[in-house]
Amino acid sequence: MKTANFGIIIAKLISVGLLFAALGHHPYDYYTVLRLVACGVAVFTAFQAAQLKRFGWLVVFITIAVVHNPVAPIHLKRDTWALIDIATAVFLLLSIAIIDVRKQS
Repeated sequence: MKTANFGIIIAKLISVGLLFAALGHHPYDYYTVLRLVACGVAVFTAFQAAQLKRFGWLVVFITIAVVHNPVAPIHLKRDTWALIDIATAVFLLLSIAIIDVRKQS
């Protein structure tokens, strides 16, 4: 197995932790930081997917980046955000296995 940059894997794991922690109650500032981190990691993952010509993953992570955009936030109900946060965390974990850790060519 060949692994990609450990820095992005750690960033994805931190983002996953923040996303799962968001299911609790936190001040609004926590969710602002969460949006910033999740959006940034999603943009970088979309860039990785584009380099690897994995266009399905590219669309998924561009969508995640738009939804978690901290500049123009989308205001949804708490239950809806919980589902989005869980789905985002799952996609990030899958991206580690599929994009970051891959078989040697």
